[in-house]
This record gives sequence, structure tokens and C-alpha cells, in this order.
Amino acid sequence: MLGAFVRAFRTPDLRNKLLFTIFILTVFRIGSVVPAPGVDSAAIKQCLQNVQAADESGIYSLVNLFSGGALLQLAVFATGIMPYITASIILNLLTVVIPRLESLKKEGQAGQSKITQYTRYLTLGLAVLQATSIIAMARTGQLFQGSCQPAQYMPDQSIPTLVTMVLTMTAGTCIVMWFGELITERGVGNGMSLLIFASIVAAFPSSIMRIWEEQSEWVFALIIVAGLILIAGVVFIEQAQRRIPVQYAKRMVGRRMYGGSSTYIPLKVNQAGVIPVIFASSLLYLPQLAIGLIGQDSNHPVVKFLSTYFNPNGTHPVYMATFFVLIVGFAFFYVAITFNPTEVADNMKKYGGFIPAIRPGRPTAEYLDYVLTRLTTPGSLYLGLIALLPMMALGASGANASFPFGGTSILIMVGVGLDTVKQIESHLQQRNYEGFLR
Repeated sequence: MLGAFVRAFRTPDLRNKLLFTIFILTVFRIGSVVPAPGVDSAAIKQCLQNVQAADESGIYSLVNLFSGGALLQLAVFATGIMPYITASIILNLLTVVIPRLESLKKEGQAGQSKITQYTRYLTLGLAVLQATSIIAMARTGQLFQGSCQPAQYMPDQSIPTLVTMVLTMTAGTCIVMWFGELITERGVGNGMSLLIFASIVAAFPSSIMRIWEEQSEWVFALIIVAGLILIAGVVFIEQAQRRIPVQYAKRMVGRRMYGGSSTYIPLKVNQAGVIPVIFASSLLYLPQLAIGLIGQDSNHPVVKFLSTYFNPNGTHPVYMATFFVLIVGFAFFYVAITFNPTEVADNMKKYGGFIPAIRPGRPTAEYLDYVLTRLTTPGSLYLGLIALLPMMALGASGANASFPFGGTSILIMVGVGLDTVKQIESHLQQRNYEGFLR
């Protein structure tokens, strides 16, 4: 594998792509630690020391994860790439509901460019809302769970300063979105995915060091071994797929013969990726938002119920069961809207393709739907179990940081890593070089 890396850097165009990607990721990480105007960075560090698990159990834990810890530092890139992810998910869902968006999606590159532009506009609006929410929580002390006073890390809380902070974080989101598009166009891999990957990996060493400092050597070794086994299992599941054979009949077009070839439709076990986990996590933040609006100290029965069963730490069995059910449900829902068996069957019939022993048309669509349902069932259960690992570790050890191998982070790291390696391998194979995956 090291030899393949050497060959990759010896190839001029691939070397330029890799160096450009590394440069953008470096600038992104620098912006994740630069504080926004009006923020005392020294006081922020002191607050983070007082709240050991603030970045793991807070209401904005997913945003903080995708920003590489920039959220709790109130940095320029505090909102990170999360507004763009949310906007992309919303546009994908609306494509099924709104006929105009569905027609744009079928227009090819021109229609996709318009959908991308709509995604940018929606990202800008979501970034303003999210930045305003972050500043409001920081101003009231809820961002750090009341561990330190807002006057310590935000000495100037005048309206112009707060507006400047919101505009700075919004501009940071736009810059991060631009970085992702630059990597996709001129670098290697999917830009947005690599930015999330870099954010998660940046926080990984500190989690490992925290384990080393808080746990014994045997526990540390056990966690590392369990993490490696888990990564190997995730790689195995992410690579698993069911290949549906497809044959194309021969047909004459003018004086040329077309068709007569055989191929396959690859259906992955985890067809939905990490999207169901993000959906479920976002939905389970709503109870905490309701508690924040009503008031933590309120004697309202709804607040008591949400505080007991849907606490931010997520250790209650009701919370874990709800989280698991939501992930399974969203997995089936997302696969249903992203893969249309009827459309695939119609396209195959149009070009003379058929599945052996299956009649074209409606029987083919029913067969694809049957296979997809059987694949999605174990895939959704797998997603739910992986997402619950940090919560189970928290309930068993009492420290969420004691098990960094799990949940959304491990799924993203493995998925993005495999996709990037495959793209580098494809560049090497074009020059008859031996790739990473043998």
C-alpha cells in the first residue's frame, strides 16, 4: 500500500490533486480553530476543560462532531458543513414531493446545476438560523451547560458584536461549502465528505489520549482491539452488495448491432449510508429544544417526561429504543425515495434489458423491490446497532468519551475512506499501476 502511495505521488496530475486536497483540508482545519470576533479564546479553553463531555452529550453534538470541535470554540467555521448537509437532505426529499424539482433532476447536468444552486440558497438561510441559535445559546450559557459565565468568553455582548459574529459564522459556512466544491472539482474524492472526514479525524487523537489518561492499560488495550474489530466489521458490511444480473438483447440501430452484453445492478446492504442516523439524531434533538424553550427548571409534566426519558446523554432505555426504531424507519424511507424499482425496470425494458428468469416490466420491479427489502432489513438493523454503541458504552462505563469507535463517526470515516481510496485506485489503474485494493 505504501508503494501505491509512492506511485500516486509520482504521477503528476494525481500528485497535484492530492496536494490540492491536502491544502484545502489544512486551511479548513485552521479556520476551525480561529475564534469569531468578540470571543475570548483563552476563556473558551477554560470552559472546555470544565466540561469534559460537552462536545459529546450536548444538544449540538452532531454539529460539533461535523465541525471538528469548532462549534464549542465559537470559531469562524463553527457551523461547519452541517447547514449544507441539511439543505441537501431537504432538497432530496422535496424532489420526490415537488414535480418541478423532479423534472429538473431528470434534465441531466443542467437540471442538477439548478438544484445545486437551490441547495446553496437554502444552505445560506440555514446557516443564518444555526449561527443565530449558537450565539443565543452561548449568550445565555446553555452552550456549555452552565459551566462558565457568558461574560467570560463573550465580554462584549452588544448588538453590533452579536450581528458580526452571526455574519462571520454564516460566511464561514459559505467558505466551507466552496472548499467542498473545490475539492470535488480539482481534488480527489467527494469534497463535502472529505471535510466531514477531516473534522472527525481531527477530534480522534484527543479521544484516544483521554482514554489513556482516564482508563487503565488493560482497558485501553481492550478498547483499541474492540475498535479495530468494529472497523473491520463496518468495512465488510459497507463493501457487501447483492449483484442482480442483467442481460441486454441484441438490436439493430442503423447498420450497427447493439446489446448482447451482460452486466449487473449492485445493491448494497447499507443502501442508505449514514443519512438515517443523521435524520434520527436531528429528530431526537427536538425534545431538548422544547425543554430549552419551556425552561429546564419548569415543573411542567412535559418537561419532566422529556428530561427523564430523552436526556441529552441518551442513556435511558426509552431514548435508545426510540433512536433505534427511528434509524430503522428512516433507513427504509430513504431507500424508498432514492431507489425506484419501477423506474429502473422501465429503463431496463426500454433498452432491451432483462433479469434472467424474470419477465420485464412489473415483475422485474416487484423482484427488485423484494430483493431491496430483504437487503434493507439487515442493513437498517446494522445501522441501529452501530449508532447505539456509544450510548451502550456510556451506560456501561459512565464516560461517553471512553468509546470513540462508534456511531456516526465510524460510519463516516470508513465510508469516506473507502470511497476516496477507490477513486485514487481508479486513477492508478488508468496508468496500469497496481492500486490500493487487491
